[in-house]
Amino acid sequence: MSEALTLRQRVFAHIDPAARNIEGLSFFNKIVVLVVLGASLAAILQTEPALARAYGRDFFWIEISAGTFFAVEYVLRLWTAPDHFPDMTAARARIKFATSPLGLLDLLIIVSIFSPMIFEEAAILRVLRVMRILALARLTRFSLALRYLISAVHERRYDLLITLGFAGFLMLFGATSLYWLEGEIQPDAFGSIPRALWWAVITLTTVGYGDVSPVTPEGKMVAGAVALAGIALVALPTGILAAAFSDGMQRRREELKSQSEPDA
Repeated sequence: MSEALTLRQRVFAHIDPAARNIEGLSFFNKIVVLVVLGASLAAILQTEPALARAYGRDFFWIEISAGTFFAVEYVLRLWTAPDHFPDMTAARARIKFATSPLGLLDLLIIVSIFSPMIFEEAAILRVLRVMRILALARLTRFSLALRYLISAVHERRYDLLITLGFAGFLMLFGATSLYWLEGEIQPDAFGSIPRALWWAVITLTTVGYGDVSPVTPEGKMVAGAVALAGIALVALPTGILAAAFSDGMQRRREELKSQSEPDA
């Protein structure tokens, strides 16, 4: 029993970056990163019909190999889940991993790789092929910078929600104003508030495709106000995330400094 437990702990130390006492990835996790990048690249290239016809068999074996590797890795993570959640029973720990966002993502990727062998409908295959690119999201396990970015978003989620709420109000205000000012003049573009929302979105985000624009002086004034507000609004979440990310990296530097200093 103790040998099995020791083996599980060793496997856990190799597959979970958080279990390592030293910086960097284990050899196994480096292989995972390479397989994720290779599988994602194959999924992207396979959407090109000429490449799919010429190298269809090669793409097939790449997908099967990657899917088998991901399936084995998923089983190992499920087996070592009790070491990740030591305060839980083995069954509860495995259920918690299986229902966690990363666990569900792992399972979704495996299903998306093997399901084309079952489904034959072209529309379903296209969706599943695109879903394989989600494998890139698994790199958040291994990238310290990405983990800190996710942590920064989580820490400032209320600030970001307030910004998002303000943006929604501003878009609705702009769309309603243009509907009221130019709904009769340009019914195709501003004949309803939902139609005018398209203009509000591209104006607020300062994209400005130019396919829809106001023609009256009043409408142009509203458009100018919305565009100027959009510049400030885009800068708000950028500043919030940059500050949170900087705080996270500073904490990381302090942790590394404290670990490197000898105990008094």
